[in-house]
Amino acid sequence: MTCGISCVDKTLNKSFYHLGICIAKHPGYFVIIPVMITLLCMTGYQQLKYQIDPEYLFSPINGEGKAERAVVEQYFKVNYTHRFNVGRITRPGRFGRVIVIPKDGDDNMLRREIFMELRQLDNLIQNATTTFDGDTFTYKDNCARWENECFENDILNLDALMDDIESGQLNLTFPIMFNPVTWDAHAFPVFFGGTKLTEDNYIISVPAIQLVYFVTADNKRQDAKGAEWEETFLRVVGKAENSGMFKHISVSYFASRTLDHELEKNTKTVVPYFSSTFLLMGLFSIITCMMGDAVRSKPWLGLMGNISAIMATLAAFGLAMYCGIEFIGINLAAPFLMIGIGIDDTFVMLAGWRRTPAKMPVHERMAHMMSEAAVSITITSVTDFISFLIGIISPFRSVKIFCTYSVFAVCFTFIWHITFFAACMAISGYRERKNLHAIFGCKVKPMSVAIKEKRNFLYKAIMAGGIDHNDPDNPIDNKDHMFMAFFKDKLAAVINNKWCKILIILAFATYLAGACYGVTQIKEGLERRKLSREDSYSVEFFDREDDYYREFPYRMQVIISSPHNYSDPWVQEQMENLTRTLEHTSYVTSSLYTESWLRSFLSFMDRNYDYLNITIDDEPSFIEAVKEHWLFPGNPFSLDVRLNEDETQIIASRFLIQAVNITDTNHEKEMVRDLRKICKDSPLNASIFHPYFVFFDQFELVRPVSLQAMVIGAIIMMIISFIFIPNILCSLWVAFSVISIELGVAGYMALWDVNLDSISMINLIMCIGFSVDFTAHICYTYMSSKKRSPKARVREALHSLGLPIVQGSSSTILGIIALLLAQSYIFLVFFKMVFLVIFFGAMHGLFLLPVLLSLFGPGSWLTWTGRDDGSDAEVDDSVDDDMKLGHVMEKPFAQSYYMQYPSMGLNGPFAYGSKGFLGAPYKAYGVDEKDQGLGTSGEDSSESSSSRSQRRQQLAANAAASPEDATQMRRRYEDGWRRSSYQNIYGNGNVNGGAQFQAQPDLYGQQVSAAEWRQRLDAHEQQHRNSKQRRNESYDNYDRDMQRARRNSHGDVIDVHTPTPTSSLDERMRRQYQLAISASAGSGDDSSYHHREQPESSPGAGPLANSSAKRYHRRRSSEDSTRYHQRWPANIEERRARRAHSPSAQRHSQAHSYSETAAIAASFARRSSSHHNLYQPSGVKATTHQPPTYQYGDY
Repeated sequence: MTCGISCVDKTLNKSFYHLGICIAKHPGYFVIIPVMITLLCMTGYQQLKYQIDPEYLFSPINGEGKAERAVVEQYFKVNYTHRFNVGRITRPGRFGRVIVIPKDGDDNMLRREIFMELRQLDNLIQNATTTFDGDTFTYKDNCARWENECFENDILNLDALMDDIESGQLNLTFPIMFNPVTWDAHAFPVFFGGTKLTEDNYIISVPAIQLVYFVTADNKRQDAKGAEWEETFLRVVGKAENSGMFKHISVSYFASRTLDHELEKNTKTVVPYFSSTFLLMGLFSIITCMMGDAVRSKPWLGLMGNISAIMATLAAFGLAMYCGIEFIGINLAAPFLMIGIGIDDTFVMLAGWRRTPAKMPVHERMAHMMSEAAVSITITSVTDFISFLIGIISPFRSVKIFCTYSVFAVCFTFIWHITFFAACMAISGYRERKNLHAIFGCKVKPMSVAIKEKRNFLYKAIMAGGIDHNDPDNPIDNKDHMFMAFFKDKLAAVINNKWCKILIILAFATYLAGACYGVTQIKEGLERRKLSREDSYSVEFFDREDDYYREFPYRMQVIISSPHNYSDPWVQEQMENLTRTLEHTSYVTSSLYTESWLRSFLSFMDRNYDYLNITIDDEPSFIEAVKEHWLFPGNPFSLDVRLNEDETQIIASRFLIQAVNITDTNHEKEMVRDLRKICKDSPLNASIFHPYFVFFDQFELVRPVSLQAMVIGAIIMMIISFIFIPNILCSLWVAFSVISIELGVAGYMALWDVNLDSISMINLIMCIGFSVDFTAHICYTYMSSKKRSPKARVREALHSLGLPIVQGSSSTILGIIALLLAQSYIFLVFFKMVFLVIFFGAMHGLFLLPVLLSLFGPGSWLTWTGRDDGSDAEVDDSVDDDMKLGHVMEKPFAQSYYMQYPSMGLNGPFAYGSKGFLGAPYKAYGVDEKDQGLGTSGEDSSESSSSRSQRRQQLAANAAASPEDATQMRRRYEDGWRRSSYQNIYGNGNVNGGAQFQAQPDLYGQQVSAAEWRQRLDAHEQQHRNSKQRRNESYDNYDRDMQRARRNSHGDVIDVHTPTPTSSLDERMRRQYQLAISASAGSGDDSSYHHREQPESSPGAGPLANSSAKRYHRRRSSEDSTRYHQRWPANIEERRARRAHSPSAQRHSQAHSYSETAAIAASFARRSSSHHNLYQPSGVKATTHQPPTYQYGDY
């Protein structure tokens, strides 16, 4: 399934490799330069353009409502100074509103004491003084006017009739009534809320009364004065309400600046939590980067990871401000997210560092660390970058601005981490190289030395750490990580249980069912009350408005924006049809509330035709009659007709209709959509408008835009994952996970009281990138595993990524915990949705994907057939035997490998098939140095395609090396094998605790499974049973067997007649040998394979058995036991010297000349001093004088 798209992977590894070397050699530059750039970019904060206008931020940029408003203002611009009518406004303007309810629990406001306090409240508002630019004024000085009269709340004139109303002598008729004292026409729906009526439309009780105050806003100065008056209004009314001035009424208040204030408050509420969040994240990073080893512990690097993310965010924001991008309060959520992303990269880079051998120079460790971390941190940054980039094309400015700042922040966080933080790691690496304490900086002793020197407990607990450079591979200084073992042994065992798999799938099905149900319950639109804090005065106002004023909420304008001959009966009929069609919808109330100039004019002409004695059959006479009898200045209908310049034609007109019983945002969306469709279907070029329609447009756009962004994002994420992880099946699982996680977030956010609006859309777009982080790597680790068993693949995947997933998810959630405390809907939405995507992503990575991959991935037939035994046997990818044999004949003995010894077999970084650095065996660096702290993972999460190419390049480089380089490399290689013996002798070589006999290449480079080796060794054991003499040899014959002259698989003749001093290790090997003999009764078990001599021919043994000479290796002594007594030849000169004096060599010289012997010896694979790795040097052509033998057993 792996494709050849590896150029990106290869380029990244190579580039980061050289970058790591450069940083390690010059760390100071990479520390100072990012700091200087950060300080330089921070000067951009002087260019801050703070934007808090709700319409600008949360309405669509090119929404239909704005186009409709432009049409209305083109023909019917509002005149606040002389011709103001509240039902015909196009913008909210500057205003103050109060909604009053009784305090005593009596829900009827029609009482004398209530109206007395209403009058008191009205006088307080109108007489409040305001100062602007040295000018002091009151409401009456700056009020909106109609024919030089201030806009007043005429409903207060009912106080003159209150005695008759309370006594029942006067009934108020709903919806309109003329005051018999003042002759005011009271429009009760404008002022009364929640009115209770009789069947005859007489008012029984009024639970709420609304008072409205408008000030002029025709120009910028008037608008500024109006804004200042609003501040006074809010202060005066708030003080009166909070001081208990009113005994019978409770006042809630609101102004056009209220939402601006609330957005500003939202910004201020989250600022105090920055310091606490940084402290919390710093503490978390310090703790998770610490470990028991006082030298390898890296607490300060955890802190520097936070500082790097903070510096990057500050620099990114400053540069964005230099570019002239407005700043909004929502942007303050970005630093919390960037800290989480930066800490994730910190863990990845620290994990890469700890996977490098501690014996390597710092610049090499940095190079390999950067190369290994390249794909991990790049794919995370690229997916986050692309997801935010998708948000920039959103039609909402709030989304565009936030995503623009986040794009800058993601890029800077990535760059700062691979420069500034990498330089900090290099400095820490030099400290670790000198074995200095991680916190105090003093030189300390390794734990193994501290134990030998019998240091006190306090020193060993706090000060000891690092490695002993004289014995760097001892297990005391290289302890494994207990949490990684938990994920491999405990959690993997639970997931591999078939009943647990059923439970996980059922839980996932329940999760999907809940998500699908939640999707059906999604509410769209950003409600105004959710822009306010929970403790804001505006929340009470919004609640009362929803409770009492939803019956008649919106006074809508229908505009005919094209010239028509209104004297034409067809035009009149079309106008009437349009009006009636709108009135007959469920969203519009009866014609009683409709204000139509044409309908009322025609009715007037019909009633007064005989009296007026005029005709309106032609357009000039129609226009003349309208101007003379209907459009006089005191008539509000004069605001509904627009004539051309010479007043000979009506070029535009409008009429008003009243919305009724609009309950919620979904109902508002349906109303706007249906009414607009009716107007578009009319032949009169009609459109409908209300100032709030500008906000309602988000209801129409937020769903399709969000769905489009999620679909595009999922496709792009699949492509990106395929580019970085070139595996088709892995990309499909990533796409499935992204869709599943996005579905879960969208569904459960609705159940968690989050609407689909511009705020949640930001998070949905952002979650596209976050959903890839956990799933892509777990899929690839499983897919790239060489294990045959799905259970073994699950263990390997969880061992590799279980701890990093928990760390990454925990750090991100901790980073946004402050948003939960801000008591703001905007930031609360951020917390809820980021929490959902991180939680669902972690659950998919830890539980769902391992189960699904084991059921439907490679080797799933073993699961379905019940044959999955969980063994660590690897997949046999070899081709047909004939093809393999032909390949061997072309390149004979290209690879010679040993088979692991059962009890002391080589596992870990030196075992064939296991992964060392960059997926290749450690050829020149000895044993893999595990330095796994609490905050890192100590294993490869995946092996990229470039890793395999690097392995091939390294083999080619070894073949082309000069003799001096080859000698140096061989010595380093042999030193690594010699030191690795220490761990394997004491049982630490098999770190994974898996089966000893794993799939290994045989002599001809063929992949041989454990079962095949077992079959061959069983045949060999049968041959041994035929030799009674060998089976009955005892412990006393061991020395004789070991000293028998023989030729090994390298063609070397070992002089075993020369006595070699024994060691404690030799005693242990003898005891193991005797136990093996006593236990070998032909059981075929691992313990039954002991050293026996292979006869030259044996009936029934195949040629493969004869050619491979069935023996297996027994570990040679460790470095400690051979420090003074070298058992094996250390170099070729000593080998030749021993050959020359050995009896076997003397017998061999009788048949062959010295030159022939040298040629034969050169044709075989060389062997390291520890005799555990055999390889054929490139360029050496095999001869046919004597084929090499593949021996395994004791030397």
